[in-house]
Amino acid sequence: MKGTKALGFIAGILAVLLVFALAGGGFYLKKQYDRTTYYGRTLINGREVSDETPEQVLKEILTTCETRTVVINENNEESISGDLAHFGYTVDEKALLKSLQAALDHQKSSMTELIKSLMNGNTFQVEIPYVFDEETFQKAVSSEALKEDRFPSVDSEMIFNEQEKQYEITQEVYGNEMSDDELRAYVKEKTDEFSESDLSKVILTIDIPTDFYILPQKTHDDVEMNNIANIYNRYCKAKITYVFGSYTESIDWDTIKGWLVIEDGVGSLNEELVYEFVEGLAAKYNTRHYDRPFHTSIGTDIVVPSSENDYGYLVYQDGEFSQLMADIESNTEVTREPVYYETGSDYGNPVYYARDGMDDLAGNYVEVNLSMQHLWFYRDGQLIVDTDVVSGSVARNAETKTGAFPLAYKESPSILVGADAADGYRTEVQYWMPFYDGQGLHDASWRAAFGGNIYLTSGSHGCVNLPPYAAEMIYHNIEAGMAIIIYK
Repeated sequence: MKGTKALGFIAGILAVLLVFALAGGGFYLKKQYDRTTYYGRTLINGREVSDETPEQVLKEILTTCETRTVVINENNEESISGDLAHFGYTVDEKALLKSLQAALDHQKSSMTELIKSLMNGNTFQVEIPYVFDEETFQKAVSSEALKEDRFPSVDSEMIFNEQEKQYEITQEVYGNEMSDDELRAYVKEKTDEFSESDLSKVILTIDIPTDFYILPQKTHDDVEMNNIANIYNRYCKAKITYVFGSYTESIDWDTIKGWLVIEDGVGSLNEELVYEFVEGLAAKYNTRHYDRPFHTSIGTDIVVPSSENDYGYLVYQDGEFSQLMADIESNTEVTREPVYYETGSDYGNPVYYARDGMDDLAGNYVEVNLSMQHLWFYRDGQLIVDTDVVSGSVARNAETKTGAFPLAYKESPSILVGADAADGYRTEVQYWMPFYDGQGLHDASWRAAFGGNIYLTSGSHGCVNLPPYAAEMIYHNIEAGMAIIIYK
């Protein structure tokens, strides 16, 4: 009976204790639920934050973020550095605080979670939210913001060395300019990863890749450029100077370059263009078989028609073309006259004597005015002989031929033989100077008078008869090839 009473007493006491324990535990849990700090053994992003408020943790994270540094290296040397804010990354404090508060709220989200948090703590990974400012980032990250001065790459090029008269290949220059867009994209990618990484990583080192530099587009070993330089150097020293008395006309690389054709890496001269040049040269400087303007000694101007103009210079175009091609291929400087037809086709006699530019008489010619029966002879621009003459007989239809002719040769003494059997003759003269088909200048010692109208009925067989003194003076001063100009 006494044992039963004892057990009841003990049970009562335990009941009372249980009531009090339950009442105290509830109060304790209520107190933990209402707290504003994290429970013991709580880690946020690897940091111990037990008994800290979200605001305190926020402040600590902000302090850590302020120490996080981005370093941009160029060629292994620091070029730009600064905290994340310098590069436009600032923490969104409201968003971060909200995440931190959410972590605390999670610990109290249920009685089970609360007891679990009290007993074991929690581990949270909170994303650090950044606000990115593009303008700040672009100002901080650019090629101009880098420590080294920027200089551009320079292509290798082919240049003409005026002193050496040849083409050379310059050395390319490797600069350090780069695309800002490419640089910024690369830095932002790395910085974004850094901003999202664990806060324990406080320094980001970014090495600018060397392939960011804008390189030369053409280097000194460029095959095509070197081939062109070699081709050019085969011709660029050629200079052909044509001599026209005291006048000259030259062609050099400026012209020759336009004639050069490069196909499949092989250079050659465009023969058609070269020949066109020769044709133009001939058209400009030819004087034989062209109308010949002439200013007479009496002050009048006449024109010797092309059909009567057998004196002067005529470029042998095929010969000049061949010589010009050879001169260019020699790649040297050449000074010469054009290749002319030098002799007449019939007798091999010279067809010109001298020229000065476009003037192919150059002050050396015999002038005969048949109407006046008068002759003038000029040597080097000086009047040497001024005399009356007797020309071919009009009555016998043996008039002296008009036109411009080169002196074929000269002979002293000489015997003139008539070719017509009906009127054959054999006459000895002291000075014989032929110019056209048996006609020539010569002394006529048998004549007592010259000039006037003698030629109409008692003229020569076609020659120009001269007083002996005049014939002698002309003979000793005239040369084969000098012009004889005869007109009415």
